[in-house]
Amino acid sequence: MQFSGKAADICCSQTVIFRSVSVKIMEPVFWISLILLFYTYLGYGLIIFLLNNIRVLFSGTIKTLQTEKLPVTLIITAYNEASLLPQKISNTLAIDYPADKLTILFVTDGSSDSSAELIKNFPSIQLMHLPERRGKYAAVKRAMQMVKTPIVIFSDANTMLNPECINCIVSHFADPDVGGVAGEKKIMRNNFASAVGEAEGLYWQYESFMKRQDAELYTVVGAAGELFSIRSSLFNAIDENIILDDFVISMQVCLQGYKIRYEPDAFATELPSASLKEEEKRKVRISAGAYQSLRYLKGIMNLFRHPLLSFQFVSRRFLRWVVCPILLLTLIVSNSWLVLLGAGNGLYEALLLGQVLFYLFALFGWLFVRSGKRAGLFTIPFYFVFMNYCLVKGFMRHISGKQSVLWEKSVRQMT
Repeated sequence: MQFSGKAADICCSQTVIFRSVSVKIMEPVFWISLILLFYTYLGYGLIIFLLNNIRVLFSGTIKTLQTEKLPVTLIITAYNEASLLPQKISNTLAIDYPADKLTILFVTDGSSDSSAELIKNFPSIQLMHLPERRGKYAAVKRAMQMVKTPIVIFSDANTMLNPECINCIVSHFADPDVGGVAGEKKIMRNNFASAVGEAEGLYWQYESFMKRQDAELYTVVGAAGELFSIRSSLFNAIDENIILDDFVISMQVCLQGYKIRYEPDAFATELPSASLKEEEKRKVRISAGAYQSLRYLKGIMNLFRHPLLSFQFVSRRFLRWVVCPILLLTLIVSNSWLVLLGAGNGLYEALLLGQVLFYLFALFGWLFVRSGKRAGLFTIPFYFVFMNYCLVKGFMRHISGKQSVLWEKSVRQMT
C-alpha cells in the first residue's frame, strides 16, 4: 500500500509538471498567434493611419502634380472578350486625353473569337494578335516592345475606366521619385448585386483604404491589373511563367528605388463574380500567383537595402499570405489546449467561445452566399475564412505545379 501511495504521488507530480510545461508552451503560442493576426489584419493599418495623420499634423503633405500632358500608351489585354469589347472600346475612346498624346494598344493573343476582327474596325486603335496563347504576361511583354511613350498604363478588357483616369494618373509623374501609379478598383454594386458581389465589394473597400495608407507612408505594395501605370523605362522583362503580372511588374518598380502612388480618382469598375464557385476559382489562382511571386521578388525582403519597403511588404503581404493561415490553426489549437488544461481562470474559455462564434458566423455566411442570399452580418467572417481557405488551396496548387500561367476567365455577373 505504501508503494501504491508513492506511485500515486509520482503520477500526480508528473501530471502537475506536464500541465505546467504545457501551459508555458501553449500560452506564448496562443498570444503570439493572436497578436500577429491582429497586427496583420487591423494593427498595421491602424499604426500607419496614426503615423500618416501625425505626419500631416506636423508637416503637412505636399505632392508634386504634373500639368504637362505626357505621351501615354494604354495597353489592354483581352482573351476571347468579343462580347465585352464593343463596350470596352467605346469606354476607351471616351477617355478625356489628347488624342495625339494617347496610343491605344489592344493585345488579343490566343483569342479564338471575333475579338481581333472587332478591333480592326477602329483605325485609332493599334492591334497586336497572335494565334498562339502563352499567357497574359507574355502578351504584355510583347506589347512593351512597341511602347515608345514615357508612360504606359495597363488595363483589362472586362473593366471600365472613368474618363478622367489618365489625367489623374499622369499628374503624379512630375515627381521623379514616382515610378508608377495604382488606380482604384471598384466592384459594381446595386440593388441586384449578388451575395458574392457584396462580399467582394467590402473587401475592395478595405483594400482601397490600405492602399491609401500605404502610399502616404511610402508606396503602394502591389498594384491591381485593372488599372495601373509605370514609367516605361522601368519595365524589366523576365520569363513568361508569371501568374500575377500586375503585382510583379509594380513591385519591380519599387525594387528599383521608386514609389507607387495611389490615385483614387482614377478607377476601374468591374462586375462581381457570378457565383461563389467563380470567385473561388479566381482567388485560388491569385493565391497561387502570390506564392510564385515571392521567388521573383527575393530582394524585397532585404531590410538593409529596402527597410521601409520590406516593412510594408512583410506587414501587408508576407504575413497575410504565408503566416496567417498557419496562425489561424495554431490559435484555435492552442486555445483549446489551454481550456483543457484549465488555464487562465475563464479567460481562455471566453476567447475560445469567441473563436467558435466567429467560425459559426462564417459558416452561416457561407450558407447564405451559396444559396445566393446576402450574408449581412455574416459577410465579413465568411469572406475572411474564404480568403484564407483560398490561400491554402492556392499554396497547394503552387507547390504541386498545377496552376497554369494561362488564366481561365471567371464568369462575371450580368448587368
